[in-house]
Amino acid sequence: MLLLAFGSDHPLTDLHGLCKATGVAGLLDGMREGRLQRPDGRTVAWSEWGQSDGVPVLRLPGTPGCRYSVRADRTLWQARNLLMITTERPGFGASTRLPGRGFAEPADDCAAILDQLGLESVHVAGGSGSAPHQLAFAARHPSRVRAMTILVGAAPTTEEEEDREIGLNRQAHRLHRAGDLAGVRRLMTEAREALRADPLAAFREVMDKAPESDRVVMGDPGWQESLTVSIEEALRQGIDGWFDEGLALCGDWRDVDLAAVRTWLTWWHAGSDANAPLTAAQRLLEQIPHAQLRLFGDDEGHLASFHREGEILDELLARG
Repeated sequence: MLLLAFGSDHPLTDLHGLCKATGVAGLLDGMREGRLQRPDGRTVAWSEWGQSDGVPVLRLPGTPGCRYSVRADRTLWQARNLLMITTERPGFGASTRLPGRGFAEPADDCAAILDQLGLESVHVAGGSGSAPHQLAFAARHPSRVRAMTILVGAAPTTEEEEDREIGLNRQAHRLHRAGDLAGVRRLMTEAREALRADPLAAFREVMDKAPESDRVVMGDPGWQESLTVSIEEALRQGIDGWFDEGLALCGDWRDVDLAAVRTWLTWWHAGSDANAPLTAAQRLLEQIPHAQLRLFGDDEGHLASFHREGEILDELLARG
């Protein structure tokens, strides 16, 4: 695994040699890693790709995700001269767990990363389980956000909506509603073991209600490379980080002040998304000023953004 120490003059190092040694050079080639220590003693990790004078974009990965949750083909990033900063939340990858955390703490971690890099404001993008973390960041640190994009984001769901979700999400919600947190942990532990044993097969099984368009994406070699490396690193500490995030996502989002989100927000969603129901996203967006909803095709699902990155980036960069 890649556990790197950093000098005090700059929090980055080049991963090229280490990536070759671990067999993941294709995905991580050209990336740099950063670490910082928070006041409570936790380590927060992130990665960077691109020229230091590029247009900075703060990327918050989905769940479970980590600093290696990046595209294998970064041609679109290079063409737009982007500096992509991919963050990591507590308990994933190389970042220290924070039991009982909500969304405010990872949002403040993101602000600390920007402080470390000397960046006043950035464009912000992410998807799926990153949605409440992005909203918390925008609410708590409004001056740091030029514009924000959320892709097929998670939102609080009703029991009827949960019945339409993929099996893993549906079962987790039911167990959480029943107060069976031990059951939630067992469910996620089994999922973690399957994902680490065979990430691609386990992901296909988890996506039991995914539309055909998502299955086409799952067959893409670059997507497969990214998933395999990201899952392995995200879950290597154990189940705790994923469990903590799962409880927060299933909870009441009490530390996300939607009324305080004043940035220009574009939320992209898909009609056939079985991971994060469109109706839940629509209900959430009614509470957010300056938010617009853009829809992918009715037959597209949770992975719809994979082939739309250029369009999504251009829309984001044109704002702010």
